[in-house]
Amino acid sequence: MSELVKTKPSYITMEDLNIKRMMKNKHLSKAIADQCFYFFQTWLKVKCVENGIELRQVERWYASSKLCSCCGQKKHDLKLRNRVYECSCGYVADRDINASINLWQSKEYTILT
Repeated sequence: MSELVKTKPSYITMEDLNIKRMMKNKHLSKAIADQCFYFFQTWLKVKCVENGIELRQVERWYASSKLCSCCGQKKHDLKLRNRVYECSCGYVADRDINASINLWQSKEYTILT
């Protein structure tokens, strides 16, 4: 995890995930618990402050997974099981890579301190 802040980015953007609600999903709860989302978020805040990195948080309802990072079109029928994002503009990428690009490009966020 420390490799993330050691690269000294000017900012890091993360989503405001509803972890409590996600834990109620019997298919996801173990994986979420294993990843220690709350601990990671807390640790990231501390490390960003220590290293002078701006920590940005995008609102909970931002559709980072459903937006095409190339053309901006929203894919309303995207299911969790769809791991590859395919857009009608021809853009194809791993779903998580597409979401991370959308977070990086996000213009609306809150700065956490």
